[in-house]
Amino acid sequence: MTKVTLESVLSRVNDLPALPYVVVRVMELTEDQTATAQDINSALNQDQSMTAKVLKLANSAFYGFPRRISTVTDATIFLGFKTVRSIVLAAAVSEMLSKEVEGYAMDQGELWRHSQSVAIIARAIAKKVKFPLVDIAYTAGLLHDIGKVVLNSFMAAQYKEVLQAVEEDDLPFMDAEEQVLGFTHANVGSRIAEKWNLPGELVEAIAYHHEPMKATINPKLTAIVHIADVICLYMGIGMGVDGLRYPVSREAMELLGLDENDVEAMMSQLVDLFIETEGNGQ
Repeated sequence: MTKVTLESVLSRVNDLPALPYVVVRVMELTEDQTATAQDINSALNQDQSMTAKVLKLANSAFYGFPRRISTVTDATIFLGFKTVRSIVLAAAVSEMLSKEVEGYAMDQGELWRHSQSVAIIARAIAKKVKFPLVDIAYTAGLLHDIGKVVLNSFMAAQYKEVLQAVEEDDLPFMDAEEQVLGFTHANVGSRIAEKWNLPGELVEAIAYHHEPMKATINPKLTAIVHIADVICLYMGIGMGVDGLRYPVSREAMELLGLDENDVEAMMSQLVDLFIETEGNGQ
């Protein structure tokens, strides 16, 4: 079988569409201290499909707002600029992440469910450990596995070989992925984040979410995404083949001041939320 090269994979990254203009504009507005909720509403109204997705997400159980949000202006006022920015980015990538990811044994919608759940757990961890960039933690969690979308077709061809390395060499999945392909979904994901001009700390969190102690820009952010990913797999949410032999980083736990009891408590708190979300078909 022909060896896959990083260059051939990255050419596929270059073919990915840039973030929609409306999304880029909203991200700019949320950083502008003079911008208003009406400005964000006006920008989003240029794309009715995106507006519908944003409102559906804003009304999901994940955000837990007690009354129905019917306009983007309401969402911005009630949830805040930073949360709306996160929701808009989530809406932009939802279709991409909702596809079947055969190369990772994930059915249609499963990668989206996993990504959204990791994002919510990352936000919960950030609040618990008083990490100031709660919505950045959400975004990093949402995008941590974006590389799988691009790597899917390549992985499908070499799936058996990677799985064999996991089983015969007793390797964590990502180590087997690197051994067979020469790179990982995390490497590819970080290149996508760079293409989208996302901040360096987000690029880093995606690149090292399996190896959090390699992070240097914002180690706590990367540790949060790593722990959120592990919790999600413990809960069986989006348990693709890469959940096999996924070791938790003790150093990441220590960096955040968390222990097993904290993790168990968070899992029990989140179970009801995810059950409610599933029940609502979100």
